[in-house]
Amino acid sequence: MDFKDSPEEAAYRAEVRAWLQANSQPRQRADQVFGEGLDDAAKLAAAKAWQARKAQAGYAAITWPKEMGGQGGTAMQEVIYKQEEAGYLVPRMIFENSLGQCLPTIATWALPELKARHLAKGLAGEEIWCQLFSEPAAGSDTGGIRTRADQQGDQWILNGQKVWTSGAHFCDYGILLARSDWDKPKQEGLTMFILDMKAPGVEIRPIHQMSGDAEFNEVFLNDVRIADTHRLGPACGGWKVMLSTLMHERLAVGGHLPTDLHKRLIDLARKCRWNGKPAIDDARVRERVADAFLLQHGVELIIARGLTALSKGKAPGPEMSITKLVAAKAMQDIASFALELAGPEGALSHESIGQDWHYMQRLWLGAPGARVAGGTDEIMKNVIAERVLGLPGEIRNDRKAPFREL
Repeated sequence: MDFKDSPEEAAYRAEVRAWLQANSQPRQRADQVFGEGLDDAAKLAAAKAWQARKAQAGYAAITWPKEMGGQGGTAMQEVIYKQEEAGYLVPRMIFENSLGQCLPTIATWALPELKARHLAKGLAGEEIWCQLFSEPAAGSDTGGIRTRADQQGDQWILNGQKVWTSGAHFCDYGILLARSDWDKPKQEGLTMFILDMKAPGVEIRPIHQMSGDAEFNEVFLNDVRIADTHRLGPACGGWKVMLSTLMHERLAVGGHLPTDLHKRLIDLARKCRWNGKPAIDDARVRERVADAFLLQHGVELIIARGLTALSKGKAPGPEMSITKLVAAKAMQDIASFALELAGPEGALSHESIGQDWHYMQRLWLGAPGARVAGGTDEIMKNVIAERVLGLPGEIRNDRKAPFREL
């Protein structure tokens, strides 16, 4: 592995850092977020303004071809930008699905007139997109989708339900996978569409999380009409389109664990008093801190391996699945231990116990979702077993059966 930037990468990093310093503000604390104190509408407007500025500078879609509004840059340049931007107060979890998955899918599969209509607006933040794959009965098993798409002339009628749709409540469009043929095997009867999130028959219900946030949504489709021109790829070719969408996630090799997490744990252990002494003096506490450091460092090494591949123009391998499997559980375990250090006070609101404890509370509340989103722990273990270790795949008896028989 190569832990250092090449001369070209170092020059690009300096360029990015200078632009961010001139156009944004550094974060003052780890839990500080963009738009603090603004209501949702004002925060969204500020985020769109930032995205427009970012697009004008060429940083909104670094790897996109220049004719599509991008820089025509490398995957490593994209990673460098994300690494540098992580230290600044910029919008997060608003445009990631648009630019990382949805719009590249539009660029690959949509009709030319739809590409011309949507790509530039999406790049500039004028339109925001979401991804509608998961359903109550089809989470990790995407082939189990039951949302129904029936063709009537030059239109499709969609009925069904999607769930865990990030950002649906503020998105303008989405890419949606539905079942258009119930007599074909599960992966062969699916079709992908562009969905107008404001269309008649689309109902969005935010899912309130225990953290108090509502980042995810249920989306109900009741006789929603979609023109056949808004189909992505061939009818019953949705599985291939969906795989191309997921391939665009390959750049998500950035850090999955906060880089200073073990240091935060040490600071908190020094503040806590156990039997009149700092908790850090207890050998059991120091052991847990050491475990946190080793988990964090191990994840960083795997990420470095992926970055080295990108730097050489290669794609990271399936071993990147290990980072999500380890990091999501580590976040949950480390944050849980931090709150355990605090004793009864760990259950109090952050106004009472301070920002450091609030950070750990938020991490603990969000960690279970990280173990589900993007593939559950069990799915990640299957990927590692089959594609990294070369173990035999699970027996899947439902691959060739007509879906209506399942």
